[in-house]
Amino acid sequence: MAVVTLEIMRKDMKALLDAENELHSVEVHADTLEEALADAAVQLETKVENLEYEVVERGFEGFLGMGKKPWTIKVYQNPETVQKKIKKGVAGQVVQEGEIEESKPVDMDGMYFIRHFGNNIALKVVLPVGTGKPVTADEIINDLKRPDTKEFDEEQVRELAQSGTDGEYEDVGSYTHQPAADAIFVVDVSKDEMQATCTINPPSLGGSDVSPEMIKQALRTQGVVAGISDEKIMALVDRPMFNAPVVVAEGNAPVDGKDAYIAYNFETDRSKIRAKEAANGQIDFKELNLIQNVVKGQPLAQKMLAERGKAGKTLFGKYLEAKNGKDIPLPIGKNVSVDSDGRTIIADMDGQVLFNAGKVSVEPIMEVDGVNIKTGNITFLGTVIVKGSVEDGFDIKANGNIEISGAVGKCHLQSEGDIIVSQGVMGRDEGEIKCGGSLWAKFIQNTKVEVEQNVIVTDSIMNSDVSAQKKIILNGKRAQITGGHLFATEFVAAKNIGSNGGGTETVIEVGVDPRAKKRLTELLELQEKNVKELDDLELNLSTLENQKKIRRTLPKEKEETLQKLTARKNEILDENDGFNAEIEKIQGRLRELKNIGKVYAAGMVYTGVKIYVRDEKDEVRNDVKGVTFFYENGFVRRGKYEQPSMDDVKGPDGYSAD
Repeated sequence: MAVVTLEIMRKDMKALLDAENELHSVEVHADTLEEALADAAVQLETKVENLEYEVVERGFEGFLGMGKKPWTIKVYQNPETVQKKIKKGVAGQVVQEGEIEESKPVDMDGMYFIRHFGNNIALKVVLPVGTGKPVTADEIINDLKRPDTKEFDEEQVRELAQSGTDGEYEDVGSYTHQPAADAIFVVDVSKDEMQATCTINPPSLGGSDVSPEMIKQALRTQGVVAGISDEKIMALVDRPMFNAPVVVAEGNAPVDGKDAYIAYNFETDRSKIRAKEAANGQIDFKELNLIQNVVKGQPLAQKMLAERGKAGKTLFGKYLEAKNGKDIPLPIGKNVSVDSDGRTIIADMDGQVLFNAGKVSVEPIMEVDGVNIKTGNITFLGTVIVKGSVEDGFDIKANGNIEISGAVGKCHLQSEGDIIVSQGVMGRDEGEIKCGGSLWAKFIQNTKVEVEQNVIVTDSIMNSDVSAQKKIILNGKRAQITGGHLFATEFVAAKNIGSNGGGTETVIEVGVDPRAKKRLTELLELQEKNVKELDDLELNLSTLENQKKIRRTLPKEKEETLQKLTARKNEILDENDGFNAEIEKIQGRLRELKNIGKVYAAGMVYTGVKIYVRDEKDEVRNDVKGVTFFYENGFVRRGKYEQPSMDDVKGPDGYSAD
């Protein structure tokens, strides 16, 4: 099997590159296109049929000698001509063993052809390929012994049978030539000058066959100067198809350039968007994937440039013009721009990419009538506005705000901005809300809530776990907290807290950052674990180091153990340094909260309510009215109700803390 080394491939590629580099264009001026091409052929040292050109300025013959304008064209050599030269050069290289294998050649038997040209007998021998069988000299000699044969060189025939004739015909003898018995052929050129055929009538005994040179000469006599195919002519001579026209030359038809088009990086046909398929093959109809989210700077579409047309050429060398592809404008819509390359559309902001009215746009706000089986779950890089309700079992995730005009059921809402629920939340012990801003709602029932800023409710919070990094405020006519666990770093304000006669437990905590407190506990536990491990390491290290002092050297296994223990000790010390820095930072944060933490109740705080201020507990044993709970000297104190300051509590239009 023939293989090619990487070095040979590098040389081949270099040869190709060098040849391409030799392709240089020239710009010529002449009164006619034909004269310009002839001039270029001289400059590029090649034939006219090997040239390609682009029209820089079209010429004009003028009228009565007036207004005449010369042709200006840019001409370069046809790359296919160079490719043929390169292939011929590469084919002559010696193939060596190496790392990359060529494709296995198809096995083919050897062949030979005997033709009578003029007064001579010509022989062509094609060597076998792969495991194909070679021709034998005896076969050839037997066929050469025709009645009209005068003589032939048997020794030469035997040599050629072994070496081949390299695709050419070699004279090996002579015969009694009868010109009247010669083959007759005719060359015809089609009306459109794009195809020439040769029709051969077979010779009789003693007659001459048609040679390749005879066909080429006939083509030239007809005026054919381009598109002559040596391969087709040789194939016809080798295996003549008598009394039937065979194509021997073809012109090059012009190829119009492709029009510019837009390649979109998203699905422009929304009907083709499909629901997400689960691992078991079932369709999840909650994940309809109807929203195509994009981020700022993301490429959305790219214009593929129009291509220049490639001129054609007739057999008579006449050039045929080709149309260049048409350009198109970029479909620029809202919130998109064109990148520096001048043809790529990119998003100017996060949102959903849309294709409407033939334009690419990015919409930072998504509006839906409701969230249900029709929409599926919504994940959106922007603000989501729901004009209706969010039904049970459906989720919304947004990196902007979420605004819901209706109610929220047993759902998960997650937003990096504010969340506004006009008709309240009924989580049924499975609903969950997380937001990076504030939550505004009419009421919250049986829902877990975590917000980075404030929770503002106009009616009630019932049996819910609500955590706010700043404030929890109930400010409506009822403003009732009943059951559940509420936490706020700054304060909780309501009208009534708990329920008359007890019932479900109501717990209020203020004055401590819950995440910082939780992290502090984790760090202290990790630190304690490291201290215990460090004590064990120190003991083992001390034992090994003492052994090394006494013996001066340790066995290989113990030496490796000593190195591992030393490395682990250094890791623990580095970890503890990081833990100490983080603990100090958290403790500083908690100290900052020393003056923060109050619970305001304008109405009643019922028996059984538990109030924690900075981890100190006050359990209400008798109903109390109009009270403020605060921290003082290590205890939770009660004072008269104070109106909490809400100057820094601001919300969206239509919502207020007052």
